[in-house]
Amino acid sequence: MKFKKWNIGAPAEQDVALLRSAGYSYLLSTVLAARGITTAEAAAEFLDRERKLTLSPMLMRDMDKAVTRIQQAIASGETIAVFGDYDVDGITSTCLLTDYLRSCGARCLRYIPRRIEDGYGLSCDAIRNLHEQGASLMITVDCGITGNEEVDFANGLGMDVVVTDHHECKDTLPHAVAVVDPHRPDCSYPFKYLAGVGVALKLVLALGGESREDALFARYCTLAAIGTIADVMRMEGENRTIVHCGLEALPHTNFVGIHALLKEAGLLGKPITSIQIGFVLSPRINAAGRMGAADLAADLLETSDPARAEALAKQLCDLNRERQTVEQAICADAIGQIERLRAEDRNALVLSSEDWHQGVVGIVASRLSEKYSCPSFMIHLKDGTGKGSCRSYGGFNLFAALESCSDLLEGFGGHELAAGFTIQESNIAAFRARMNRYARSAAGGEPPISSLDVDAPISYPGDVSLFEVEQLGHLEPYGAGNPRPVFALLGATVDAIQSVGQGKHLKLRLSKGTCRFDSIFFSVTAEECGVAEGMRVDAAFYLQANTFRGNTTLQLQLIDIRPSLTPSRHEAADLDLLHRLMDGAALTAQESARLRASRDQFAAFWLVLERRLRQGRLEAELLPFLRQLAALAGGCESFLRAALALAVFHERGLLSMTIDGSLLTLKLNSAQGKVDLFASPYLMRLQDAANRNRGDVL
Repeated sequence: MKFKKWNIGAPAEQDVALLRSAGYSYLLSTVLAARGITTAEAAAEFLDRERKLTLSPMLMRDMDKAVTRIQQAIASGETIAVFGDYDVDGITSTCLLTDYLRSCGARCLRYIPRRIEDGYGLSCDAIRNLHEQGASLMITVDCGITGNEEVDFANGLGMDVVVTDHHECKDTLPHAVAVVDPHRPDCSYPFKYLAGVGVALKLVLALGGESREDALFARYCTLAAIGTIADVMRMEGENRTIVHCGLEALPHTNFVGIHALLKEAGLLGKPITSIQIGFVLSPRINAAGRMGAADLAADLLETSDPARAEALAKQLCDLNRERQTVEQAICADAIGQIERLRAEDRNALVLSSEDWHQGVVGIVASRLSEKYSCPSFMIHLKDGTGKGSCRSYGGFNLFAALESCSDLLEGFGGHELAAGFTIQESNIAAFRARMNRYARSAAGGEPPISSLDVDAPISYPGDVSLFEVEQLGHLEPYGAGNPRPVFALLGATVDAIQSVGQGKHLKLRLSKGTCRFDSIFFSVTAEECGVAEGMRVDAAFYLQANTFRGNTTLQLQLIDIRPSLTPSRHEAADLDLLHRLMDGAALTAQESARLRASRDQFAAFWLVLERRLRQGRLEAELLPFLRQLAALAGGCESFLRAALALAVFHERGLLSMTIDGSLLTLKLNSAQGKVDLFASPYLMRLQDAANRNRGDVL
């Protein structure tokens, strides 16, 4: 069980029925209703995809100044430097803008920082180098909004600067010719969630003018889509348009490097969605920047030579495999550090090491945030200075958090979900303490709980089909604010379980009633899964079409699996019988016989409970705990008698018990001397019933 809590949506049946009557499929209607879209009109509006960007780029503050200065540079033959970033958003931003400028005949220099040597953002050494190569205008993409000192340095060299960025702003903006960032407090641009490549695209559309907007958008929407997906931007408004059109244009894009990368990744000729971009294509582009070779990815996107593109794509995929190996080692080391942390230092994970690869710590931070349900700060140390990457969890605003600790930092930048910072090693302990206090305060003092949002349970398993999966595609593109739908199958049975992929993954066969489902659980071993054949479980999953050797079948891609929290028909009947006994209701002879337990059976239950509770208070889900208790007490004890024993032990004062929803809390009470279990009113009622029934028989 990966998540402690599942937040399962419960769309109203009448809302689902209304959408189905309007022609929408069962699962699509279920997801729409679960997300508050309950009328045919609202569904049509939500599912509609714009074919073009309708907001004028000139609505952005300083866009007019940026266009004027860049057009002047193009017209007068100036050398223009494009200063980017080493992640996918930064690389696609850089290539998009340099491609456009060169198409206009401009002499254009490209500069993407090396993650390890240069670090994040602008640097004076790089600016000096660009100036020495003749650049008189520098345009930043996906960076620069916090580079006040560096922009001043460029100005001092006589170099003009146009800043385009999408990250959060500090109180004072850089003294540039133009600062284009929708997050500027004085920018009235209606859509605030563009990626860096989205802002770069808007700049190109503004430079080309209204008459060329459609043609330029058609050329660059695929690059913009890749960067937008990779940077996990909100998938609504203009981002939804960019990504939808970019994915649609992907098969016939003019960028031969993209085709080469698709081929090398095994995606050429296959339907490509935001999922393939996010989990297959983007990591390969990102690997170049993480492993200190961002220019390799930029060269791939810029080349027009198919043979060179093929060679570069192979290098990128090799780098990605190397990155995966390094990532696994760092993750194992970080988990070891976390296990040694005090409880009060686990609200925000602040970890550091000299042995970690600086380019990979950000990915590990993402994994740790998901695993431990809290923000993570991973710091690579060298010569007493730390370069940190951090990732958010549960809406935690990283930029605001870093700002609150700015006196401990050498610098920082980013946005609320992902950020980077520099810190002296001597300040890390103070930073850890303060960040944990900040995280506790932001969470209202409550410890973090890993939670999974599930759109809805599958109410009609027999209606789930490949057609239904295909219809879910109308919700694409997925991303922040419009996540891929998650479903749950409650009270299923594990029919079979098998390790695959050299023991790295699990295949399971689940059944619910007469329905059977094949499922795959990636990166989980049988031991970690914690389920066995014949077990009653709840499963949370994505639905997908799986094609193998030309045959396409329905498959559940598991996200989590747990012992079922929903009672079977027999368990529900058992609990109802127990409640009737506790309430003093009359029982039949057969019911009394089912409930009665011997002293040896009570002793077996108590032995198990006492052993568990000696370690302290126990919190567990009620139904799985009762199943486990029945099994641990010898394997032949019934679920019903396990529940009865718990009730009797509680009534006799041997233990404290509370049940909140499905959560059971147990605590061992202090020893009171010998306790007569059979003086319990529950057992006395059973004995009375047995005596009455014996008398009736006589």
